[in-house]
Amino acid sequence: MGGCKKNPASIISLLQQRRVIGSLRSLISSYPSIDFSSNDYLGFSSKGLLAEELKSMLPSGYVGSTGSRLISGNSMFFQEIENSIAEFHDAESSLIFNSGYDANLGLLSSVPQKGDLILSDELIHASLIDGIRLSFATHYKFRHNDLISLKELISRHQDAFNDIYVVVESVYSMDGDEAPLLELAKICSNEKIHLIVDEAHSIGVFGENGKGLCRELNIQDNCFARIYTYGKALGCHGAAVVGSNELKDFLVNFSRSFIYTTAMPEHSLMAIRAAYQLLKKTQERKKLQANIDYFKLKVNDCTGFINSKSAIHCKLVSGNESVQKIEERAAKQNIFIKSIKSPTVKEGKERIRICLHSFNTHEEMDLLFSHVN
Repeated sequence: MGGCKKNPASIISLLQQRRVIGSLRSLISSYPSIDFSSNDYLGFSSKGLLAEELKSMLPSGYVGSTGSRLISGNSMFFQEIENSIAEFHDAESSLIFNSGYDANLGLLSSVPQKGDLILSDELIHASLIDGIRLSFATHYKFRHNDLISLKELISRHQDAFNDIYVVVESVYSMDGDEAPLLELAKICSNEKIHLIVDEAHSIGVFGENGKGLCRELNIQDNCFARIYTYGKALGCHGAAVVGSNELKDFLVNFSRSFIYTTAMPEHSLMAIRAAYQLLKKTQERKKLQANIDYFKLKVNDCTGFINSKSAIHCKLVSGNESVQKIEERAAKQNIFIKSIKSPTVKEGKERIRICLHSFNTHEEMDLLFSHVN
């Protein structure tokens, strides 16, 4: 084994701080078999549904993509899939990114300009926050799902800025609750106010054929941009930003996480196409909804759960040590749940995060409640 140069004192100190508060992260590769943690809501990945769908598709034989899409990595296959994604989500255009993180980073870091204003829900995902941090626009947060808080910020600042971008998630990844999208669409009807919605945890779960919550509420035409991530219900990888033709042209020219990265390989593109094909014909969404309904009935007899109609449900349990003990106790019964600790969430808002799937059984959910309630 080779040697390593001595680490900076700051690294050692920060790691020790995490150990002290019980929030030091580590990688594991073995999981309990009763899955209430993964984002594979429809079982496309873990139950082999996507792999089976892929068998009907013939690959060209190319493995690597050879470069970025602006150099040598683009193809007609990319353009065909992007056209089909745009059609599925009722948009003019779509642009594929290598991950949801890349899509959010590339969109928020490039579109809002100096002299613009970004107003974001305080609970948006880290990838959106990081994109905003890289932007030259001014940024303020509004209280979670609080329309009065948002309106006050707009009223106070709209005359001082050019364009305003309102950034939300249709379904929030940590709480599982929904954004008030109908009301947000009305607020953003002003030509200077533009709504951006991350649909990562909505695609596959809400809307006709899993088109997402924006489509279910018929506000797709009120959105400036929507982001669809494929590493959740679709069981594969990558993401797409959908919007106008001009938005796509802008991202191709100015989004650094698109321009300066190697293009997605063909087998990943095939998985995206296969996942969309599955969405149009699968019965797994009905099974998932039935499980959500059953789970909500169980929640009615419990305390500490955040109200949710999505596949994500959370029980608030204050303290990193307390939630860790619940996770460990469940694991001994082969139940896979995750404790979400501070600083990922605010101190005092630690929780057990539960993800429901189409393949979970009532017996498994009953067993889960016996360990978290």
